[in-house]
Amino acid sequence: MADPEQCRAALEKLSSNLAGADGKVRGAAALDRSLSCWLTDLDLTFTGNLRDGRITDVVQSPGAPDGKAAIRLTMTSDDLVALVGGGLNFAKAWAAGRVRLEAGIRDLLRLRALL
Repeated sequence: MADPEQCRAALEKLSSNLAGADGKVRGAAALDRSLSCWLTDLDLTFTGNLRDGRITDVVQSPGAPDGKAAIRLTMTSDDLVALVGGGLNFAKAWAAGRVRLEAGIRDLLRLRALL
């Protein structure tokens, strides 16, 4: 199980990767939406905002998300670290039920470019 610091570092790396992307990926990440990532094994949620291709204002809190972010991810801490590190394919993890992504239909259509 990854610890909270490793998970925060993974989210920072994801933010950096999104900011450095170009083409379709950059366009998909250019949303201005609230974001939550609930790590079920740690019972810990990171919330923030996806803005201009970066994840900003990240806050860590215990338990499941208390609000309803526009984009909601649910997974284990190890899966978050593996996804960001390239050791786990998002589409395969999503299809296997290891990762849940919830968002409005328009956001899902834009986010599919990230997959």
